[in-house]
Amino acid sequence: MKRLFMSSPFSCTALAAFFAVCLTAQSFGQVFNQQRSVGGIAIDGNGAVAAATVEEGQRLAEMREKALADVPADLQAYTNLRAVSLKQLEAELAKCAAEGLAIPDEIKYLAGLQRVEYVFVYPETNDIVLAGPAEGWRIDALGSVVGATTGRPVVLLDDLMVALRTSKASRLEAISCSIDPTAEGIKRVRSVLSRMRTVEGRRPDERPIEEAMGPQVISVTGVPVTSHFAQVMVAADFRMKRLAMNFQQAPLDEMPSFMQLISTSRRAVKNMTPRWWLATNYEPLARDAEGLAWQLRGQGVRCLTEEDHFNAEGQRERSAKAGKLAQQWAQTLTDRYDELAEHDSAFGQLRNVMDLAVVAALIEMEQLFEVAGLEAPQMLATTKTDIYEAPKFVEAQASFIRQRGNWVVSASGGVQVMPWHVADRTEEVAEIGAIREQFASDSGQWYRQ
Repeated sequence: MKRLFMSSPFSCTALAAFFAVCLTAQSFGQVFNQQRSVGGIAIDGNGAVAAATVEEGQRLAEMREKALADVPADLQAYTNLRAVSLKQLEAELAKCAAEGLAIPDEIKYLAGLQRVEYVFVYPETNDIVLAGPAEGWRIDALGSVVGATTGRPVVLLDDLMVALRTSKASRLEAISCSIDPTAEGIKRVRSVLSRMRTVEGRRPDERPIEEAMGPQVISVTGVPVTSHFAQVMVAADFRMKRLAMNFQQAPLDEMPSFMQLISTSRRAVKNMTPRWWLATNYEPLARDAEGLAWQLRGQGVRCLTEEDHFNAEGQRERSAKAGKLAQQWAQTLTDRYDELAEHDSAFGQLRNVMDLAVVAALIEMEQLFEVAGLEAPQMLATTKTDIYEAPKFVEAQASFIRQRGNWVVSASGGVQVMPWHVADRTEEVAEIGAIREQFASDSGQWYRQ
């Protein structure tokens, strides 16, 4: 799980201040030139992760917008249900490979799908079809490909292929990202804080704290660390912590940061080491009696919390408890996740990759490729996925706010996806069989509507 931000006491007769360790915002022009930024973060050639500036985001968005091909006319309008045939998609990928052609945008963006809601299996035509809401696309301020009118991120072929290729492994190993401080860094921070003094009215110096903490290490499990899928997880968790620690203004009204909740609280907060993480949030999958029609239901993502503790050696010791303010902030994020995802594409992208991980686990668990009689070597192995800079570490940045008391604040967390647990919970719903019939005819096209 991820360790991103840290606050700690700075006490004197009249002042107790908090600091929060956050990701620094630096310029990574080379990365942007390579169009390898995802969800408002940038990663340099050394693996350092940072927030993209507004100017860099605009430049990236302009570059990607210019690179986009025109959206086919029949894909422009919004529809509640558009279907993508994996059989025909496989044929298109094979054709591109045989003719040495680049994969067209409409295939990269899966005909503008914004979520995968249904999985339909057609043994009679050897096909599996993915369906969900869709429309034409554009580039948003973070450089993400999103729906032209809704602003919701589109589902990417690249993420689908990564999900399918890692579906077996995800049964035993969670798909996750984590950014952790070193135990040595924690110990150094404690040593620095024990020696620091301040004067009333004078802002403390953040530099000794930042230098003491040092780089925090990023780890990714379950998917390749250089994949777009991995970058999406890191970006969403990055931005969640920035919202929590008030380093980034929430795009929604009445969504205060965790630090704002602390500053306005009338009660003393006994434990200031919350740990938040983003996890799956699905209802049982709906299926028909034959197991040929499946529906993903539920919001998809939720925010969970508990407390952390550090021992004398700077190592984390987890607790099953959670503070009330931390719970309040996590519940607000969960309750408003749909809204947040529409305003910040990093969160919408996270839900998309979670959907794909669940779909891939379902296909593997139910052996749907075998049921359909479908072979897909391009998607499962041959077609190359995009390669991004591997996120390796983040630097620390400290800031202070006034607060009564003497606390240690450390915001931890991450992203954890256990798709087999979701795919294993199902209930029979007869109505989805009728939806499957809408796409039963094999038109020979890779998308249908």
